[in-house]
Amino acid sequence: MSEVRNVASIAHSKTFVFAYPGDLQTLTGGYIYDSRIISELTAQGWEIELLSLGSGFPCPDLKTIKQAEQLLCQVQVGKPIVVDGLALGAIPQSIAQVAINHPIIALIHHPLAYESGLTLDQQVTFQESETLALSYVDHVIANSPLTAQTLTESFGVASKGITTVIPGSNRVSPPLHQVRENFTNQDPFRWLSVGSIIPRKGFSILVKSLAFLKDLPWSLSIVGDTTRDPSAYADLLKTIADFDLQDRIQIHGVIDSEELDSLYRNADGFVLASLFEGYGMAYAEALSYALPIIGTRGGAITQTVPESAGILTPPGDLPSLTAALRLVMSDRDQRERLSIGGQEAAKKLPTWSESAKIFAQLIQSYVD
Repeated sequence: MSEVRNVASIAHSKTFVFAYPGDLQTLTGGYIYDSRIISELTAQGWEIELLSLGSGFPCPDLKTIKQAEQLLCQVQVGKPIVVDGLALGAIPQSIAQVAINHPIIALIHHPLAYESGLTLDQQVTFQESETLALSYVDHVIANSPLTAQTLTESFGVASKGITTVIPGSNRVSPPLHQVRENFTNQDPFRWLSVGSIIPRKGFSILVKSLAFLKDLPWSLSIVGDTTRDPSAYADLLKTIADFDLQDRIQIHGVIDSEELDSLYRNADGFVLASLFEGYGMAYAEALSYALPIIGTRGGAITQTVPESAGILTPPGDLPSLTAALRLVMSDRDQRERLSIGGQEAAKKLPTWSESAKIFAQLIQSYVD
């Protein structure tokens, strides 16, 4: 952690800089976390200077890196800077420079090296780069206990230098999910899956599992950004076509909150075959709607979805995922059990306001 800093001009008000890559309106878990925390902190009286560091992260070009460093160095001396991990881990030398005159708080949603689809060389590069960047920061905010543990065990961050602030959860207004009894080809079991179309989310695995269940009446709605990884999206479309499932699977892309709320309310179950999650905000949202959940044990998902609310299978295990899907569609008692479990689990999740208060307490310690 950084120890040396010019503190001649530390601000003494409720203000800090929030530095992030790309577009803060991007509808992914990390950006949604950032936006909701910023919104709640603003409502709690904080003045937050938003600072976009440019696009292309976590693999920015040299021009973007130079511009990001210039922007960060222009921040008033002594003012705390929160840097989203998607950018921080890619610019360790810039973080070292900025940390001389500013408290730096890293916000880590998901270690860069743990993204699926990377080559071994890419994993090593990200691991080294992020470890170096984290060595210059004053404190780390992690989005889950597992992320915090990973940062300690694999990135050399002292546990005392980490504060865990898990994402908030929306309080869904009644009526919540009602378990249906029977399904037909005209009125099938409606699965919902939410996540960007990238390899880590496991959509092709999910489609292959459902292809073994054509004897059952089901449909699948997929909601998520289709532009982040064109090859992953093309692979998903090809998999759907290969198994002749175009009439059962609808890809909605990015939709607004009202449309998403409608899909959650009309779904019979939630499924996401992620290979790894730093927290799993979509799973938490499914809990809030009391939907039966099928997922995996990848990353922090077991910390987000208790056994009472979901059936979690080994990541990438096609037979186990297929069996879980069949069980939930075929057994009303299982659906009822999981729905009740989800409703109870959702009550234990913090609100966004509560999460923001923990976030604020940490920032305040660098403002005073």
